[in-house]
Amino acid sequence: MAGKQSHVVIFPFPLQGHIKPLLCLAELLCHAGLHVTFVNTHHNHKRLANPEALSTHFPTLHFESISDGLPDDHPRALNGELLIALKTSIRPHFRELLETIRIKAESNDAPAPPLNCIITDGLVTFAFDLAEELEIPVLSYNVPCARYLWTCLCLPDLIEQGQLPFPDDDMSVEITGVSGMDGPLHRQDLPSFCRVKQADHPALQFAINWTQAQRRASALILDTVYELDASCLSHMALMFPKIYTLGPLHALLNAQIGNVSKSLASHGGLWKSDPNCMTWLNSQPSRSVIYVSFGTLVNLTRAQMIEFWYGLVNSGHPFMWVIRSDIIYGAHQIPAELEIGTKERGYIVEWVSQEEVLAHKAVGGFLTHSGWNSTLESIVAGLPMICWPNLGDHYIISRTVSQKWKIGLQLNENCDRCNIETMIQTLMGPKREEIQISMDTISKLARDSVVKGGSSHNNLEQLIEYIRSLQHHN
Repeated sequence: MAGKQSHVVIFPFPLQGHIKPLLCLAELLCHAGLHVTFVNTHHNHKRLANPEALSTHFPTLHFESISDGLPDDHPRALNGELLIALKTSIRPHFRELLETIRIKAESNDAPAPPLNCIITDGLVTFAFDLAEELEIPVLSYNVPCARYLWTCLCLPDLIEQGQLPFPDDDMSVEITGVSGMDGPLHRQDLPSFCRVKQADHPALQFAINWTQAQRRASALILDTVYELDASCLSHMALMFPKIYTLGPLHALLNAQIGNVSKSLASHGGLWKSDPNCMTWLNSQPSRSVIYVSFGTLVNLTRAQMIEFWYGLVNSGHPFMWVIRSDIIYGAHQIPAELEIGTKERGYIVEWVSQEEVLAHKAVGGFLTHSGWNSTLESIVAGLPMICWPNLGDHYIISRTVSQKWKIGLQLNENCDRCNIETMIQTLMGPKREEIQISMDTISKLARDSVVKGGSSHNNLEQLIEYIRSLQHHN
């Protein structure tokens, strides 16, 4: 029987926003009877919330970890040091692990069946090289939104046409040549690395190389809803032989395994949640609270922190604000009047179980950095957003949320307290009903996609069939 079972190695980019969705995918594959080896770095595996509970519930889910070559106290932010570690330390260790898994699988008393394929995080581009060297099929899972991936795939054309780098600083200029975006794109909608002055800038070249590498995958897996991104997916389909849209992944997992998923809600978390935040929310009126979180990567300056704080306190609405211990550049001290304002109607927390908070009846809006995981969670919960984009795909997501889907408002980059206060009051007041109507439509579309007959549900079944068919290629 073991010989007939399919075996997948899953390797996320070593950051929480990448680990969590790929662990959701691992659980879905295990639930369908596949054997999954999930590979983390030693550092992230030690921080992972309760992997034993996951392995108990999913007996075919097995964790392995490898060294990233960085010292224990290294912050491991998304920067050059982490990318260098990927190439110099993680790559050889991952190769060694793959060879060990293959040798073990060939023995008579193998704990796992032979390997069918690798599902790599799209950012881990060396996995394409290793898969080709070892003749293992490789599928690519991309954490950023589909529109961002498609835009990045168009970067070489934009450079060739002279639209990149920008010849001047006018960010309102329209970008042509990125089809399927439901209306015009402007310079301000492109990722921040497009603002560099030279076409050979390392950040711009990294984005081009990463996205072009995806074309080496035998299939592309995206955490989106086909119906939401159909226009750009139809263009991508000309470039990729197989695309599986499985979003929202966390909702697909909840639909497949039901209440069990709630008890495993912290899966993929590297930060400890505050259990008291739900008690505070229980004491607040329905739809009155603005929830604020800028994800796991965004940093604030002290000045930005103060502006957000004043905007929140002066808005007059109760708020819950996630402030990670590493969110601020340098030391900070909170002005006394804000401490008082916070005690009256705010709740500051280092980390929360976001899915749980967004689903709480007291929460009426989400002030977000517009990361794709957070945006999907907000859509499933049916919560309107205020978007403050910062990096990567945040800009294009913010544009889509505010202009195309009309399920949120966009805060300008140079945020000031008056603007933040006005935005919160607008979202929670006069614009509320209009935005909520749009959100209810988008939310239903997302929730319908994960149940039987829905596009993501069907795509998961097709992906599993495809992985099983790869057995014969070992």
